Amino acid sequence: MPSKLKKPCAKAGCPELTAERHCTAHASKTHKRYDDLRESAAKRGYDARWRERRVRFLQQHPICLECYMEERLTPATVVDHIIPHKGKKKLFWDENNWQPLCKRHHDIKTVTEDGGFGRGMGVRREKRALDLGFVEKSNRVE
Repeated sequence: MPSKLKKPCAKAGCPELTAERHCTAHASKTHKRYDDLRESAAKRGYDARWRERRVRFLQQHPICLECYMEERLTPATVVDHIIPHKGKKKLFWDENNWQPLCKRHHDIKTVTEDGGFGRGMGVRREKRALDLGFVEKSNRVE
């Protein structure tokens, strides 16, 4: 398989060619800046209470929903918020807004839905999760 064509680094003035958006020198700086601006996991709600609920949810829902839809049985390792909570505590703690995913499918979902590419799949995924009995219907508060 041929490798990707290299293009100039997206950092203004950088002459390096790369197959990615930034060359190796500027990629780490871009991620570091994002990480510096982002609040800690605990401040975003992922504290001891969350870790306890996460473990219980994954024990009750051990299979990745997306893999199951692809007729594969893969252990779920991530509790995903079907509709991103964006800091709303009621939505954060609404277990009917959770779905079990493997890391691969969570990464794909994060890029396609939360990454701003306009591919809003949340409603479709929520319906599939409901149809398969992975989550229960509720009067969701957003």
